[in-house]
Amino acid sequence: IEAFTWSASGSIVTSALATTFPTVLAFVIDTPRCAASVHTFMSNMLYACSMLYRAKLPMVVVLNKTDVVGCEFIKEWMDDYESFQEALDDASSTTNGYSDEMAGGGGGSGYYSSLTRSLSLVLDEFYNHLHKVGVSAATRGGVDDFWNVVQQAALDYEDGYLVDLKCRMEEQMAKEHAMKRVSARRLARDLEEDE
Repeated sequence: IEAFTWSASGSIVTSALATTFPTVLAFVIDTPRCAASVHTFMSNMLYACSMLYRAKLPMVVVLNKTDVVGCEFIKEWMDDYESFQEALDDASSTTNGYSDEMAGGGGGSGYYSSLTRSLSLVLDEFYNHLHKVGVSAATRGGVDDFWNVVQQAALDYEDGYLVDLKCRMEEQMAKEHAMKRVSARRLARDLEEDE
């Protein structure tokens, strides 16, 4: 996924798909891993944010493996800033394998915890524009909900991405028109100088 997301060819393929028909990104998260560490959750959210920023397409966050661990706690973290802060406080008090210096010695005041708190505040607005759904690939639970959410995200494509695409195309056409006028003026000036 890293190679596809950040390569030129990945951008070309994504753009080609998005200009042809409604296109939605599905970002799959391993729910049990997020349950084990708030920092893993934050890493996933930062990665999802970077993909959204790069592709500018609607995104569905798919919380997978709900047969192992339910996903309601993640949805709550995304919907309620204070809930995530409480989970971070709990994680900081147990340090989850990080050194006392990194975790802040249990008080949640170390660099890593401070960074995670700041990032969660930044991502709070990002969460408001995400579609999220819990599924289980093993039991197929939530798959119907997934397709319903994809349909909702496709409407976002129509209202957001297409409008943005049309604006970018108009800007590009205006730039090309301006460059043609400049070239025509230069040609006319050069012809006058030759006479």
